[in-house]
Amino acid sequence: MQASRARLFKEYKEVQREKSVDPDIQLLCDDSNIFKWTALIKGPSETPYEGGVFQLAFAIPEQYPLLPPQVRFLTKIFHPNVHFKTGEICLDILKNAWSPAWTLQSVCRAIIALMAHPEPDSPLNCDSGNLLRSGDLRGYQSMAKMYTRLAAMPKKG
Repeated sequence: MQASRARLFKEYKEVQREKSVDPDIQLLCDDSNIFKWTALIKGPSETPYEGGVFQLAFAIPEQYPLLPPQVRFLTKIFHPNVHFKTGEICLDILKNAWSPAWTLQSVCRAIIALMAHPEPDSPLNCDSGNLLRSGDLRGYQSMAKMYTRLAAMPKKG
């Protein structure tokens, strides 16, 4: 547990130092628990998520970085690899392809990449996956844009 705390403090310092380097990711550590983090990520450009800001919750195991963090979307998102109700994310690096070389920041980058390049063949959201697998890109994009507007965009007025 001591090694994981040291690693998380190191990552915290890097996040503080590099805030302006990656404007698409804002990582925040819980003030009272180094094992709980949140992130705000911007939807990638030229995707239905563009313009949206999505909140992620990180639960970090005491064996980190030997074990991956548990990450889920707190913001509702229509995406084949994200469970619509729980926000669970189907991403290999969060499961069997994890390496201690990954950081919380690089996990956020991988999630942004997944948003831009969904994998409809391993869906957690079958409706979204089925739209893509059947070739209904327009249907998928309109649903994803609608949920982005409803859940991930600041309310005006």
